[in-house]
Amino acid sequence: MDDVSNEGPLYLQIAERLARAIRAGTLKRGERLASVRELASQQAVSASTAVQALRWLEDARLIVAKPRSGYFVASRPTALPEPQLSRARPRSRVVHLDELGQEVLRQSAVPGLISFGAACPEPELFDQDRVRRAFTKVVQRHRELLCTYPLGPGREEVRRAVARYALGLGCELQAGDLVMTNSCMEAITLCLKAVTKPGDVVALESPTYFGFLEILQSLHLRALEIPTHPRHGISLDALQLALDTQAIKALLVVPTLSNPMGSCMPLAERKRLAQMVARHDIALVEDVIYNDLAEQEDKRRAVRSFDNTGHVMLCGSFSKTMAPGLRLGWVDGGRWAQTIHKIQSVQAGAQTAVVELALADLLNQAGAAAALRQLRANLARRVDEARSLIAGSFPRGTRVSDPGGGFILWVELPAGLDAVALYEACMAENICIAPGSMFSASPRFRHCLRLSVGGRWGKEHPQALCRIGALATQMLEAALRSRAA
Repeated sequence: MDDVSNEGPLYLQIAERLARAIRAGTLKRGERLASVRELASQQAVSASTAVQALRWLEDARLIVAKPRSGYFVASRPTALPEPQLSRARPRSRVVHLDELGQEVLRQSAVPGLISFGAACPEPELFDQDRVRRAFTKVVQRHRELLCTYPLGPGREEVRRAVARYALGLGCELQAGDLVMTNSCMEAITLCLKAVTKPGDVVALESPTYFGFLEILQSLHLRALEIPTHPRHGISLDALQLALDTQAIKALLVVPTLSNPMGSCMPLAERKRLAQMVARHDIALVEDVIYNDLAEQEDKRRAVRSFDNTGHVMLCGSFSKTMAPGLRLGWVDGGRWAQTIHKIQSVQAGAQTAVVELALADLLNQAGAAAALRQLRANLARRVDEARSLIAGSFPRGTRVSDPGGGFILWVELPAGLDAVALYEACMAENICIAPGSMFSASPRFRHCLRLSVGGRWGKEHPQALCRIGALATQMLEAALRSRAA
């Protein structure tokens, strides 16, 4: 292994390198790892540091300790077939959504309900004291800001902090080009307002996040859904055909851990995508909200890092990775940066300065990288457990994604199963899921569902996941009996 860098505690650096090797298959399941003494010697660290690294891997359920034998790579969950490549229609559609998406969000917030519906990480996944200390420090030092009306695109301190953060995405941003927003969704809305007018066509992944469809509907834009692979993301060949044959005005994608499929675009494809939008002179709105949750470092690199022409507009937030309650997003509009500044000043307004300064403090703290490592490990453990439960309880023929990070699973149920009917059956038992029909402007994916395992995770949640599988099995058997009758 390479020498350990000086970023973060040594044990976490060692543990994350071993974790990447395990998840990439370099270290096979059942394979024996180096002993504590051997690991300490290899990494030139103390035995206690090596023990900490191994314990961290144990906590993440990536390795197991066997008495008098050592540490071994843990068995992965039972292999499951992945969802199929989506097949979208080669024409754009006016977006007319029902209220199902908003209903799922409302239900997910009901106390006592067991929710897999909303893609919201639970508070216990984050260092709440660290966030509280950042706010307390800002209020003590700048209490006058609580009585000051905020103006402009954001405090210079937070925009500089975001620009430094973006270096980890491979991007060199100028603080003066950045605009702070109320959320990543607001950032995306600003981008689309800057480059489209009602009736224009926006290409996006299929399935796609239902919130994106809601934005298109509110702006009276047409959606062109592009076939998407569950592991590699949007099909660039299909996108190229669409660009050659249709008047696409903008492209909206999530290259890293797309919602709901969890796909991650290969690095070469990211570079190709940046070249494609430049060649066709269209805007690419890139959402990087999940990039920090990717297990592999190359998957955290943004498409924007390959952009030499300013066609990629970068949008992000820290609501999935640092502190959901901050509700702050940011955007760099590329060649449309000044247009976004003008739209934001007229239509959106400035954000609360105290919150911006607290975010700047959190981004600048030395412990941010270590906190992300711990978050990725905790989420990986949950995803592995959930996939194992799905393998053992859902009906035969079920397909499920195997994302390289994050906390969202895309489940493709056997033909004949209606996920909306399954949602209703689950709600009758106080369990919330997200039916697949929420994630398309067309009547598709009705046999699919999205499961989020980032929320509260108590002993009742694995039981509820198995119950969803049992209900799906009962519904499928009833459908087969009805056909045979």
